[in-house]
Amino acid sequence: MTPFLETALLGPVRVRDAWGDAPESASGGVARDASGGSPGGPSGDALGSAFGDAHRGASEGSSGGTHDGASQGAHGGTPRGASGKTENALGGAKPRTVLAALLLAEGRVVPDSRLIRVLWGECPPARAVAQLHTYASRLRAPLDGAARLERVGRGYRLSAVPGRLVSDHLLFTERAALGGALLRRGDARRAAAVLRSALGLWQGEALADTTEHLAQEERPWLEEARLTALEDRIEAELATGLPHGLVAELTGLVARHPLRERFRSLLMTAHCRAGQPAAALLQFHSGRELLADRLGVDPGPLLIRTFQQALSGELAA
Repeated sequence: MTPFLETALLGPVRVRDAWGDAPESASGGVARDASGGSPGGPSGDALGSAFGDAHRGASEGSSGGTHDGASQGAHGGTPRGASGKTENALGGAKPRTVLAALLLAEGRVVPDSRLIRVLWGECPPARAVAQLHTYASRLRAPLDGAARLERVGRGYRLSAVPGRLVSDHLLFTERAALGGALLRRGDARRAAAVLRSALGLWQGEALADTTEHLAQEERPWLEEARLTALEDRIEAELATGLPHGLVAELTGLVARHPLRERFRSLLMTAHCRAGQPAAALLQFHSGRELLADRLGVDPGPLLIRTFQQALSGELAA
């Protein structure tokens, strides 16, 4: 078995030593390193995940913690045991923020100015650069040789050693992209499986335990990617004939994201497939009123098309 390192940003930020078969990317290779390449290295199950073993096969519950009902990841260290993983100490929010910013850069140089901004916002301390160097130096031990932290000009670059680093956000991105592509090709069953695997990587709110400055900059696009993958997963499951269980899930999602038209469209489809066309039409009218009241706009093409299909009976099971 080959040792490798896991880095997690889709929940509490953490670094863990692991050993065994490193999880492969969605395309069949080992998950991309932080520089964006496909390093090769230990083989593994393309749908297996060192991050998501406990969550494989989960649906909405695996897609995120505080926002859509997922479990929260552990914050403390985990002793070596049957899981084959040891969590490495990172310290407080500041070193975690530096690590997260470097990982999100995917091998690009991150200037000191950006790192200082995500650490302290617009009011850095007088010795901000010196403190930044201290936080960066603390990362070398937990990275344990699986990634090289380099000083490049007035910035830092984190480069993965091929085959030694597995990053959950890169693995999620690859699997979500593959699942979406499979869905568009009409392979709904495989798409649903891949997307469940992608969403199972989430262990709570992204970038937990980092500064509010980094979270405000980076969390929105990560959350948008999660919601898009969730929409794709539900659409794939609807196509495989699972409407009844999805009605309750989609009802909750529409309540939490009332202006997100795709969730409402999917709920209308699920109602029709479950033999509840009147409920589908009610959802359309509720959404139209909400859009008019809050945004002053009419429903978009997707919601209108779903409404027309509900009226014509096209969406019936």
